[in-house]
Amino acid sequence: MSKKKHTDPTLVPEAYRPAEQATAAGQGERARATGNENGGSQRNLHYPPAPEPLPVPVVDNHTHLDFLDGTVKVEAADALAAAASVGVKGLIQVGCDVESSEYAVEVANQYPNILAAVAIHPNDAARLAERGELEAAIARIEELAADSRVRAIGETGLDYFRTGEDGQGAQEYSFREHLRIAVEQGKALQIHDRDAHEDVVRVLKDAPLPGKVVFHCFSGDARLARVCNDNGWYMSFSGTVTFKNSHDLREALSLADPQLLLVETDAPFLTPHPFRGRPNASYMIPYTTRFLAENKGIELAEFCTLIDANTREVYGEF
Repeated sequence: MSKKKHTDPTLVPEAYRPAEQATAAGQGERARATGNENGGSQRNLHYPPAPEPLPVPVVDNHTHLDFLDGTVKVEAADALAAAASVGVKGLIQVGCDVESSEYAVEVANQYPNILAAVAIHPNDAARLAERGELEAAIARIEELAADSRVRAIGETGLDYFRTGEDGQGAQEYSFREHLRIAVEQGKALQIHDRDAHEDVVRVLKDAPLPGKVVFHCFSGDARLARVCNDNGWYMSFSGTVTFKNSHDLREALSLADPQLLLVETDAPFLTPHPFRGRPNASYMIPYTTRFLAENKGIELAEFCTLIDANTREVYGEF
């Protein structure tokens, strides 16, 4: 891609272009951190240009419309339209606490191209446990999970990067409760796993499991990829696999069973190379999808068809 295509604002979907009176806002009410993911003190808050459309539409199976980023306000309808224009036909809106899970159910019932996932994020589980509020939060997630537009319980799991040993017991309790809900309500499971591969696998092998298990934003190495292959667990790759230093992820990708691959943005986070650090959105999925297809040695249209089939296998029809 030429430098012009990296910088020409007319190539950014219209809804994502900054207005003269720009406001740091988005579809929801939450702001993400504005630190530079590359280690600097400033971030480029302008959305990247739209990629070439995919030959066969796919689904962004993990995104957060309610997290604010960039310098423009983007409504769900505009996000869906921008995504559709490049071959992204739908998305899974993912909750990480009660508020965002309620929003996920609301927006999924409002738009036919959105499905929902609901959960308490492991880091939030530890904080809620400290305040004696975890049980009530899990009970609310269980209520929300009964909605027919909720197709997954997630993101739940273990995160040892931001939570120390004191909070890990609460995380595991919450994880097991989410597993129970997924099994009892027949929903897929979306796992958040950061620096906790062995314990996540231990819990999964020690508990009844739902029919479909997805490692959201797969962050493991070849060893974890083999475990997923052996157990039929799905591996969802985000823009992190395109980062220049993601050697372990690429090795895992090379070993991953194509029938277990999914693609996601985790927007507004994890924008693919060469736009790392800038705001992310579902219309960016084609960048990561092309990277996955090339690295798997699968023709792009065939790969998109495969990804779409895998996604429907996990979440059902929209």
